[in-house]
Amino acid sequence: MSFEAYKKTDDTKQASFDFSVENKQENEYTITRINYEDTKDLILNVHYAKRMPSISYAYGLFKNKELVGLVSYGAPASPRVCEGICGKEHSKKVLELNRLVLRNNKKNEASMLVGKSLKLLPKPSIVISYADTSQDHVGYIYQATNFIYLGLSAKRTDRVFIDGTKQKHGRHVISTDVENIKERTVLVARPRKHRYLQILASKTEKKALVKLIKYKTEPYPKKILNNKLESKDGKIS
Repeated sequence: MSFEAYKKTDDTKQASFDFSVENKQENEYTITRINYEDTKDLILNVHYAKRMPSISYAYGLFKNKELVGLVSYGAPASPRVCEGICGKEHSKKVLELNRLVLRNNKKNEASMLVGKSLKLLPKPSIVISYADTSQDHVGYIYQATNFIYLGLSAKRTDRVFIDGTKQKHGRHVISTDVENIKERTVLVARPRKHRYLQILASKTEKKALVKLIKYKTEPYPKKILNNKLESKDGKIS
């Protein structure tokens, strides 16, 4: 979808979103808020997960007025995650950066999109995101945009069907495939994920929220390649 087409397809979007305020331009790129329907092509056809997450805010990256990427934010699936970051009192401030999709993944597109979109989110917000180790992700984009690193997610298991045709989290298997579960499935380790956190608030409020973080902050992880360390800019040392 082109930038002009997006602006013209629905008058309510123009009324809801002030493009003069929300647009952020850098050279030939424009970053602006987009709606749920406009995220579907990239999320379902380009992102490896191939499924739609909960989306409260989505921002499109337009190059020469064509949509080439997006980032989306929504409520985490688990209320325990929201309460477990800075406490129940601040749980409603929590958003998850749940999709980052780039059609061509050109240099600096990811960091520009994430960095600019964070400035467009409401404040105060507590943004959590994950880098999937099963996809060989470390989270360099979050390191480049100054997220706090909170270590790896907890060790968990999932039930996987023995024939390999389905994979579901255990709670979904129990609720939808109740017949002979133990005979037809095995427990496997769920891939762990790197956890990152960004707090969007005034200096005073950010300082107070940082003190409430319940996870231990850790140094940024790096990828090991042939016994050599890769830094967040991709250089090998």
